Amino acid sequence: MSTEQGESTLISIVISCYNSERSIRSVVELTLEVFKSLDGYECEFILVNDCSRDGTFDEIKCLASEYPCVHGASLMRNFGQHNGLMCAMRYAKGDFILGMDDDLQTHPSQIPLLINRIEQGYDLVYGCYRESKNGALKRFSSWLNKVTSSALLSRPSDIRASNFWIITRAVKDQVIRYTNYNPNVDALFTRMTNNMANVTIEHHEREFGSSGYTLAKLVKLWLAYFNYTVLPLRAVSVLGVCTAVAGFVFAIVTIIRKLIDPTMLVGWSSIICLLLCFFGLTLFTLGIIGEYLGSIVLSVNSTPQYIVRECVNLEMKEG
Repeated sequence: MSTEQGESTLISIVISCYNSERSIRSVVELTLEVFKSLDGYECEFILVNDCSRDGTFDEIKCLASEYPCVHGASLMRNFGQHNGLMCAMRYAKGDFILGMDDDLQTHPSQIPLLINRIEQGYDLVYGCYRESKNGALKRFSSWLNKVTSSALLSRPSDIRASNFWIITRAVKDQVIRYTNYNPNVDALFTRMTNNMANVTIEHHEREFGSSGYTLAKLVKLWLAYFNYTVLPLRAVSVLGVCTAVAGFVFAIVTIIRKLIDPTMLVGWSSIICLLLCFFGLTLFTLGIIGEYLGSIVLSVNSTPQYIVRECVNLEMKEG
C-alpha cells in the first residue's frame, strides 16, 4: 500500500486473548522486535481479553503502560475468539490488519512473509502451515471448515484458511459492519473478496497450556458457516423431492408386482426401513431449519456480539 514519502504503513495486530497470561508478553515483544527490522512499517496491538480465568488482562494493562502502541479491551463474558476479533477490528486503525493467536503458534517471525505477499495487491492473505502442530481434533475441524467454506461460500478450493491472516483496511471496513451475534471472520472475508492468496509459513508448537477449543466450541464454530448461505436449505429441498419421487416409484413398483403375483408377501421390515429413512431425513431437515430460526431469533432479540467491560489506551465501544 502506498504512503506519502516519509510515512510508515501501520499494521494493526488484532488478537483475541484467552488464558494467555504467560504468553501474551512474548507475542508482543517478539513482534516488536520483528517490526524493528521492517523498514517503512510500524505496528499497533489491539488485544481483547475474552473473559480469561487468569491474569491476562492485568498483563495486557502492564504491556499498555510500557508500550504506547499496545491497546486493550476486556469483555464481560466469554464470547468466543471470532467475537473477540470483531471487537479488535473495530478499534484497528491500520492500513493492514493482521490476525494471529495469543499462544506463539502463529509466530511473529513469520509476519514479514504475510506483509510481503499482501503488498503484491491481494485483499486477503492466509498463512498456510507447512506442517500443522495442532492435535488430531483441531486438524480435522480445519479440514471440515475448508470443505464447508469451499462448498457453501464458493471459496477457491486452492485457498487454505488459518488463524494467521492479513487483510486490507477496505476489507476490514466492510467486515465490521456485520453485527450478528455469531460471527465467523473467515466466512465474512470470503463474502467480501475473492482476491486472496496463501503464503507458506512455519507453524510453531504451543508454548504454554492447551487449546481452549473444546469439541462443542468447534461444532459451534462450524455451524456459524450456515449464517452466510441458504445452500443447505436448497440442498435439503432437492433431497426431499428426490426421496419423495423415489418413494412414489417404489410404491408403484410394489403395487404392480402385487397385481402380477398376488402371493407376494410385503414385508414389514422394508416398511420400517423406509420409515426410518424418511423420518431421519425429516429430523435432519428440521435441525437445519432450526439453526436458521435460532439465528434469526437471537438476532431479533439483539443478542450482543460482545460487551466491553474495560479498556486501556482505547475509547469504549459497544458491539
